[in-house]
Amino acid sequence: MSNKAKVGVLALGRNTFDVPYAQEMLQQAWHSLALMDLELVGEPELQFDAESALKALAALKQADLDLLLILQVTFTDASLTTEVIRDFPVPTAMWSFPEARTGGRLRLNSFCGVNLACHALSREGIKVQTIHGAPDDASAINELQQLAQAAAIVRRFKQTKVMVIGEHPLGFDACNYNQQQLEQHFGVQVARQPVLSFIDEVKALPDSVADAPYARRAKDFPNLGEMDQDATRKTLKVYSALQAKALREGYSGIAVRCWPDFFTDYGCAACGALALMNEDKVPCGCEADMFGVLSSLMAQWASGNAAFNTDLVDIDPQNNSVVFWHCGQAPIEMADRDGPVQATIHSNRKLPLLSEFALKPGRITLCRITQGEGKLRLMLAGGEMIKAPLAFSGTAGTARLDVDADVYRKRLIDAGMEHHTSLVYGEHRPLLRKVAQLLNLEVVELSE
Repeated sequence: MSNKAKVGVLALGRNTFDVPYAQEMLQQAWHSLALMDLELVGEPELQFDAESALKALAALKQADLDLLLILQVTFTDASLTTEVIRDFPVPTAMWSFPEARTGGRLRLNSFCGVNLACHALSREGIKVQTIHGAPDDASAINELQQLAQAAAIVRRFKQTKVMVIGEHPLGFDACNYNQQQLEQHFGVQVARQPVLSFIDEVKALPDSVADAPYARRAKDFPNLGEMDQDATRKTLKVYSALQAKALREGYSGIAVRCWPDFFTDYGCAACGALALMNEDKVPCGCEADMFGVLSSLMAQWASGNAAFNTDLVDIDPQNNSVVFWHCGQAPIEMADRDGPVQATIHSNRKLPLLSEFALKPGRITLCRITQGEGKLRLMLAGGEMIKAPLAFSGTAGTARLDVDADVYRKRLIDAGMEHHTSLVYGEHRPLLRKVAQLLNLEVVELSE
């Protein structure tokens, strides 16, 4: 799939307004669009009547778009716009243009056309994203770029297949999900497999499938040879099985019931296998956390970086810091190379293979598609991962968030958030807010 969002453009106008000026505005807008990181579909031509507009629209419907952009160059009534938008299969944005207050003729009356159309659509329960600004307005251009990227993420969900291996552990209600809701709200297709059936598949694989991932991990972990070699290679066979399944069947992410079954029925930790999958950018959530996988996919698509499905495990109000941790499945690109980067064993079950390192310093974004309070929402937060020694065995990072640590703790609990949060490096909340708008998800801001 191309990294560029595919945007179809339809320009509307009415010939009772200042047509030469409208044509000039359209050319300026098209020039700005052409400079953006988008794949444009359409022509820089004003459509003045229903016949020509619907003909142009038919071609756009065949183009497999992420977003339909209507340039409301002059005022038009709502009849044509609502007909265009009502049955279009992807999100729609409308761009209106300001004009100089000269005391003379209203040459475009562009915004009023958008206002009229959005009111009519609202009466049918249809939401449209709107942008208002001159064709060269930097903020309008940036907003449109983010909106197009968000629409591409929404479309990727509709093309996504994920898998759940096993059931979430008893009492881990944070990891449950409604398959019908996932398919209806996000368009995601879900497949299921019992965990013991998957483990049997792993057992049946030749031991040689662990050779390549073993060599890969040996380059990363100088102490790999010190681990229990039988258990280590079992973990790497689990990775090989997950990797092959994702490639063969087209899964973008896999939620795995990691404990106790891999320890008790196979004799290894699944964590190291999930870490490798996360590094491959096929997020694998532990504890069969399907919404953790979807959250990590969203964060990964927004950032272009691998994501870490993590727990908040410690809050220190005195030095205003928190610790994000999980057993040992953070992608190695998050490692602070100034400290140890090595293999380790599960702290409770005493079996390999897990990654162990402190997370590197840098800006972070936290997100979670949450079911807290019995409704789908998107939790967002931001902060800085700081340089600090490894806080707990496995993969962990010490962070200072954009609000005081104890304020964050209280907001997290008050909002009914899950214990898992997806973490990526960089500031990606503006784009994720646009994704939430298009998915009709209320945004819960924990650090603003």
